[in-house]
Amino acid sequence: MNIDLSGQRALVTGAASGIGRAIALGLANAGATVVVNHLGKAVAAVEVAAACGHGALALEADVSNSAQVAAMFAQTTAALGGLDILVNNAGIMQVKPFLELTETDWDTVIDTNLKSMFLCCRAALPGMVAQGSGVIINIASELGYLGRELYVPYTASKGGVITLTRSLAREFAPKIRINGIAPGPTMTPMIEAEIAITGGLEAETATPAGRLGEPTEIASAAVYLASSHASFFYGEILSPNGGALMR
Repeated sequence: MNIDLSGQRALVTGAASGIGRAIALGLANAGATVVVNHLGKAVAAVEVAAACGHGALALEADVSNSAQVAAMFAQTTAALGGLDILVNNAGIMQVKPFLELTETDWDTVIDTNLKSMFLCCRAALPGMVAQGSGVIINIASELGYLGRELYVPYTASKGGVITLTRSLAREFAPKIRINGIAPGPTMTPMIEAEIAITGGLEAETATPAGRLGEPTEIASAAVYLASSHASFFYGEILSPNGGALMR
């Protein structure tokens, strides 16, 4: 399948590493001009932007902060003239018993993983509506369906991403296509940090695939959803998860 995104302008949040990095590179390899969002990872983000080429640039912003999101989208519009593809990827994971969670713990995860998508969609959609086209891809998780002990804020946020995606898809169809991806466990810095806390990968590899996913496998789904080949996809949540969840 030949995917050509030449002329498309994309912004990927949390794109300095892991799945976000792979998606940014995948979109660029298909011809898109990419804005690489990061928070506190300037060196890595600049390296990703350089690898993307096509006039890519790196922009720092805390996507859970409305003022910083507004500034990022203003910079993106000024640099690219508009936006065709938004990938909401930024996210964090926390491993902690429920009864030890603080209100700050909850707010930090929900704001980073879910509120950020509200803010970025709210910033992107007026321009997409005005131009009569656009694609938004929200990165969820298979744990948003399954739930998991010790991951309550994370799983709650990802469940919210799934329903946010479907609600927005209904509201802004047919001109704007809004879909999501719910990856299974994928070898990223986030998973590496989880390994350091839990000391094992039994839950992550107890799938039919018997292994972790690669960021490029998730990126392939994002590039497909961004393309005209996915023109009949609305509110769909693709699930590259190694068989962790079969629906």
